[in-house]
Amino acid sequence: MIRWLIVVFLVLVLINGLSPWLQRMGLGRLPGDFRFRLFGREWFIPLASTVLLSFVLSLAVKWL
Repeated sequence: MIRWLIVVFLVLVLINGLSPWLQRMGLGRLPGDFRFRLFGREWFIPLASTVLLSFVLSLAVKWL
C-alpha cells in the first residue's frame, strides 16, 4: 500500500513539473483540473487531464 502512495506522489510531482508544457498542449484547463496556492507555492492536480490521458493511452495500447 505504501508503495502505491509513493508512486502516486511521484507522478503528481512529475506532472506538476511538466505543467507548463502540458498547458501549451491544452491540458490542465479541463473542468476537473485543480490549481491552488498552499504554503506560498502554486500546486496543480490534473484529475480530468489524467483521466483523459489514461483513456487515450489505454486505447493506443489496446490497438497495438
